[in-house]
Amino acid sequence: MFGNNCFKKNCCPVISTDCCPTDPVYETPIENCVQKDYIHEVVHIIPIHTNVVNNHIYKHTYMPEYTCSEESITTNINDGCSGFNNFMNN
Repeated sequence: MFGNNCFKKNCCPVISTDCCPTDPVYETPIENCVQKDYIHEVVHIIPIHTNVVNNHIYKHTYMPEYTCSEESITTNINDGCSGFNNFMNN
């Protein structure tokens, strides 16, 4: 029944097992559960398109630009010959 001959040799009293070595008793194994986390980085490419709209705004303002013109006329007065003046006026 036992793995050694201790009780057959009567080396110790039957009630006490202080002096007799015995074989080890194998118990039911205890299972340890260890969770290991592994992080895997997965790159996702997200295309982003930016459309720039250039709005050219023309604000029209009006500034007067003044011009000037000049006219020269000639008026002849001939007092010396009254008969000639009468001839021109008729």
